[in-house]
Amino acid sequence: MLAILGGKPTREESIPYGKQYIDEDDIRAVNEVLRSPYLTTGPKVEEFENKLCELTGAKYAVAISNGTAALHAACYAAGITAGDEVITTPITFAASANCVLYCGGKPVFADIDPDTWNIDPEEIEKKITDKTKAVIAVDFTGQAVQLDEIKGICKKHNLILIEDAAHSLGTKYKGVHVGGIADLTTFSFHPVKTITCGEGGAILTNNEEFYKKMQLFRSHGITRDPFLLTRNPFKGYNEQVELGYNYRMTDFQAALGISQLKKLEVFSKRRAEIVNRYNEVFSRIPQLVIQKEIPESETVRHLYIIRIKSDSLKVGRDEIYKALNAENIGLQVHYIPVYYHPYYQALGYKRGICPVAEALYEEILTIPLYYSLTDEDVRSVIEAVTKVINYYRK
Repeated sequence: MLAILGGKPTREESIPYGKQYIDEDDIRAVNEVLRSPYLTTGPKVEEFENKLCELTGAKYAVAISNGTAALHAACYAAGITAGDEVITTPITFAASANCVLYCGGKPVFADIDPDTWNIDPEEIEKKITDKTKAVIAVDFTGQAVQLDEIKGICKKHNLILIEDAAHSLGTKYKGVHVGGIADLTTFSFHPVKTITCGEGGAILTNNEEFYKKMQLFRSHGITRDPFLLTRNPFKGYNEQVELGYNYRMTDFQAALGISQLKKLEVFSKRRAEIVNRYNEVFSRIPQLVIQKEIPESETVRHLYIIRIKSDSLKVGRDEIYKALNAENIGLQVHYIPVYYHPYYQALGYKRGICPVAEALYEEILTIPLYYSLTDEDVRSVIEAVTKVINYYRK
């Protein structure tokens, strides 16, 4: 296939924007569980939870079926209910706001910082009302939000801080791993994340009450805990004491997660190498803007996003997207503002409420970043981006 710019594309095979890395150790770990008595929630889930606590310093971890379920459980533990408002960013996957709707609350969108692209603490403060119950701050692309400032705002207004760390496993804030800093922190282990369980998620907290509520929540609200039962006639007896969900993680998913965690440092180092190479080149291209980072965040980057300067190019983002696709470079756009989605428009959300986020959305592209991206692949991505930008520059 010829590239739309003419001539041969930069490379013959397409490079995806993200991809998991599975080795023989991972396969062996899963196979061992498949030969064991446990397939669904069992000893490997508890072991995985303990490993997450060891990594982050959090007291408690609840492994769960996916990152969306993790957010739902966190909102449930925080007591979000009808009439409550929860402030979050519009530049995120829809689950960061959907989880509030699941609990009957109302998502309120605060604008982003124009340089870091994370939620702006000053904008959070502007959106607080007497109905505000919590803040869901998203570590966009893996960079930690301004946790000190946001925690201070939450303390001042008696709000619960939920850190959506779906992108940021391994990231440190002021030298401390993300996971044990906010009131509740959620992770995702989808295949394009830094480590994967296939699907899977987790919620970490230092609050024992939150922990116990989430344990019930992920398993139908059913318990054998004698302190929660209304009667206890025999050993196998159980009762449903809350309305919960089947959000359990399987033991073979947990086994994969444990094996993947052993490679987190290696994964993180390779991602940093690729990010540094991209930054080195793209920071010198006047038609591009790269994401700035706060000094407090030692970031393990999940996504690498370039922002095009539309006023310096002959075409817009969508045409750049098509041209790079024709060069066999896999791309995504992260993200359409949540309230742009038709479902949210039907709920009454209007465009224009977060102008910085909206302007960002029109100009961003996510380019490939994952552990097994080779040096040759990185060169191909850089060559393709440079070629397309040079072709369309004014």
